[in-house]
Amino acid sequence: EFKGVEMQRVVNHLNEVYETTQRSFRVQLVAGGYQLFTQPQYAEYIERLYSKKQQTRLSTKALETLAIIAYKQPVTRHEIEEIRGVNADGVIKTLLMRNLITIAGTADSPGNPYLYKTTDKFLEYFGLEDISALPRLKELDEIVAADAELKERLDPETLEELAPELLGLKQETDDQKHEQENTPEESE
Repeated sequence: EFKGVEMQRVVNHLNEVYETTQRSFRVQLVAGGYQLFTQPQYAEYIERLYSKKQQTRLSTKALETLAIIAYKQPVTRHEIEEIRGVNADGVIKTLLMRNLITIAGTADSPGNPYLYKTTDKFLEYFGLEDISALPRLKELDEIVAADAELKERLDPETLEELAPELLGLKQETDDQKHEQENTPEESE
């Protein structure tokens, strides 16, 4: 049985052997465990050979809700709805059924609402080692701001979705608040 540093040494050795022998895979730490991953240069071939049932894509609503939960966890449904501006019941039920989020307890507030947090399956879905591997919102802003080409390729809606203001994680200016108040509310 291997533990800690010894396990990491074994994994590093295996990955060196796999790379030297030009294997199509490598071992990677994900969600506190280890998984085999296909090397990116072989992905096209694996897709052709492996008739894996496509992983269903998440809707924009689900991704938005997951982002809120991931960055603010544990968080109540009410807090999610305040940030999104629309009812989140259906999206939360879907994310619970897909085991991407779980109930983390209850809040010490009237009605003791459920608190939601992400799961290991969330980490696996997005290929993250742990929740701290999420990009920092400041980093996302800097990437988008620094990459003029990215701005040109992304449609305005996608750029807006990257904005931390939508996640309630960055203070909005008075102009932005006024602008939001004067636009029709989005329905789910």
